[in-house]
Amino acid sequence: MKLRIPAQRVVLLFLCVVASTACAPSSTPGIVSCPTLAGDSVEVAVIDSLFTDLGRDTTRNIKGVVVQRHGCTVAERYFNGDDSTSLHDIRSATKSITSALVLLALQQGLIKNLDQPISELLPDSMISATAPIAVRQVLTMRTGLDSDDEDSLSVGNEDRMDESVDWIAFARTVPMTSPPGERYVYSSFTAFLAGAMVEHTSHLSLQDFAAKHLFGPLGIHRFAWRRGPKGEGVGQGNLSMTTRDMTRIGELFLRGGRVAGRQVIDSALVRDALAPHVAISAVDPFADAYGYMWYSKSYEIGGKSITVHFASGNGGNKIYLVPAHDLVIAITSSAYGRGYGQRRSEQILLRILAATQH
Repeated sequence: MKLRIPAQRVVLLFLCVVASTACAPSSTPGIVSCPTLAGDSVEVAVIDSLFTDLGRDTTRNIKGVVVQRHGCTVAERYFNGDDSTSLHDIRSATKSITSALVLLALQQGLIKNLDQPISELLPDSMISATAPIAVRQVLTMRTGLDSDDEDSLSVGNEDRMDESVDWIAFARTVPMTSPPGERYVYSSFTAFLAGAMVEHTSHLSLQDFAAKHLFGPLGIHRFAWRRGPKGEGVGQGNLSMTTRDMTRIGELFLRGGRVAGRQVIDSALVRDALAPHVAISAVDPFADAYGYMWYSKSYEIGGKSITVHFASGNGGNKIYLVPAHDLVIAITSSAYGRGYGQRRSEQILLRILAATQH
């Protein structure tokens, strides 16, 4: 595949991620050639037009877009002061990475299985649940705890937890309102519990566990992760990383947990994480289903149904995986608390999908 576009308009790099096949520079400067199937192409003029439009966005809070196909970076552009080295707070897209850390803890035997009660994996009396909550119910946001981020009156609401000076003590106050596994409720508190399980069973901070078992194998060496008021791990968000490194996470899951010939996460666990365990379209306009802290949605593109898996954070921060097109798209944005941030990222996705052909 040869991508012909003026180098000053879209940055096309001779860059391959470690998770995939080799890319080679073509004879034309600024062009990337990737191993592809016959007739496989990306309409780069469409992506060039997209990037031009984003450069004119008057909100000035879009930060970066990286597009990878077949493991090659085919288009990359930064905006409003960011560049390829900028660390960006991806907010709740962090939850998908916390989920990966839980799967790694499971793989290492720190967690027995996905049906193990989380009370066995957390500090004593950390939760006041009256019924056993399984690990898989945490990963699918179906704990039954009163921790609804969409309800300001919910005891375990994210804002209430952020106001607390001790998150472990706060966790003990969150009651159960329904049987575990019965109802999906989007909950940052639940993702906090997921991170706490990893920290308590591994005796490492989330940062150290991630650096050793996930980021290290992926070649991610620069990141920052907020800690809670008493040093608690923030499994629910506030991980800062580069847009390029977000694509490394995406490639890992797109490749079934494998990177550079190494199986970092078991392929069956990766498939299970991306599977549509809970239908959520009735409560989320941007997704059809929820897996293990990963979303999925199907789009009709060119008369075909295309399934997209994604990590999602406040402001429109996204890691999109498109298996049918062997495509990863990372988007960073600081439109925090602005509804248009999510809509804009979805429109970026759709324009790139429209430009991608078999």
